[in-house]
Amino acid sequence: MNLVFDFGAVLVEWQPARLLQMHFPKSADTPEGFGQLAQDFFHHADWQAFDRGTLGLAEVARRTAARLDLPQLQVQGLMESIGNLLTAKPDTLAVLEDLHLQRTHKKSALKQAAHNQPLRLYYLSNMPVPFARTLEKNHAFLSWFDGGIFSGDVQRIKPEASIYQLLQSRYQLAPEQTLFIDDMPGNVQAARACGWQGIHFESATQLAAELRLLGF
Repeated sequence: MNLVFDFGAVLVEWQPARLLQMHFPKSADTPEGFGQLAQDFFHHADWQAFDRGTLGLAEVARRTAARLDLPQLQVQGLMESIGNLLTAKPDTLAVLEDLHLQRTHKKSALKQAAHNQPLRLYYLSNMPVPFARTLEKNHAFLSWFDGGIFSGDVQRIKPEASIYQLLQSRYQLAPEQTLFIDDMPGNVQAARACGWQGIHFESATQLAAELRLLGF
């Protein structure tokens, strides 16, 4: 069985509204205002191009600052800091570690037999190149994965079908034996459209419970 994890807000912390409130406290008056600012900042076509690896950090900072009337140097400084702010979520990391240990622990033989396949772990994340390299440097748990794809490295992003298909072909994954875990419902729906199973991540507790129901 192949389990495929997203990173942001699943395995690593990602709270964009709070991040903007810390760096630009006068840009909005309410939590809802900072939520809208986060939407305008991180869900624009420019940021998607950054995720895709077709637009660099400095240019995205310049465009974003001009579009949202924010100081360009502060925007760039914020963006340059994000990679190191993507700290591991301890509760979800514990779920991942348990899955990783299943592959070497004696009890794994029973669980893997239920699926008639060894357990394999992969990641599929919309992640700009500089953030991806920082994650690889900062987090030893990436070595637990059998492989994965960061969007910026392949110039494709979720929920486009091509990035799911690329992971599937690169690692020869059988779609019916592949389960995708992501906090964005649209990304999960796209995985299901490719024939994968899917879990919409809401919390580590919910994820662990759903995985137990599936025999993990």
